[in-house]
Amino acid sequence: MKQLKFALLAISITAAGFVNATAQTADEIIQKHITAIGGADNWKKVNSLKMTASSNMQGTEIPFTITILQGKGLKVEISVSGMTGWQIMTDKTGWSYMPFGGQTKPEAIPDETLKQSQDQLDAQGALIDYKAKGTTATYLGKDDVEGTDCFKVKLTYKSGKEETMYFDATNYYHIRSVAKVKAEGKEIEITSNYSDFQKLPEGIVYAMSQEGGMTGQMKIKSVEINKPIPDDFFVYKEDAKK
Repeated sequence: MKQLKFALLAISITAAGFVNATAQTADEIIQKHITAIGGADNWKKVNSLKMTASSNMQGTEIPFTITILQGKGLKVEISVSGMTGWQIMTDKTGWSYMPFGGQTKPEAIPDETLKQSQDQLDAQGALIDYKAKGTTATYLGKDDVEGTDCFKVKLTYKSGKEETMYFDATNYYHIRSVAKVKAEGKEIEITSNYSDFQKLPEGIVYAMSQEGGMTGQMKIKSVEINKPIPDDFFVYKEDAKK
């Protein structure tokens, strides 16, 4: 009987060692996620992206567009109460003009905010070739997100910004992010949830519903891939002050 117990103990130890040896790494989870959303080859073909969307804030629907040119520029245009606001970012500068927020003229985006936001210039997404971009990934185990079993992976960007991504353990879709950002000298956490995943004609999968973050509940109505964008689209112009 003792020999049997020792044999069972040895088997259990061996099995535990096998499970640990085959546990998924951060890189394996990320690669499975990329495959689930269309594959790296399809995403690497994305040079520009334009989203037409609306956000519901306190019962008011606010239409806006987000245009990204890979690695070069991002522009957000928002319409509220007949007024149009905008935000422009490039790899060097950033400007913001939100008249409905009390601004009377465009203002430069603070350097700290700009530095932590420039990862948004990536139309292909932060996880495509993430190592080459200077991002490190760490597997943090599994967690529950509103009843969904998820893998947790912490990203540390080249800028120093940290973000924890939650991937559905069943289909490897990215359903939640918790990002740590600095604003006015303070570190805050921003949680964003993603759902309504749809496959676009280009073969990539995109989350058409996003909730949380700075946009409230956002519904994406259309996503245009690789539409021509003028070179001066992300340039701050004097006539934008009017």
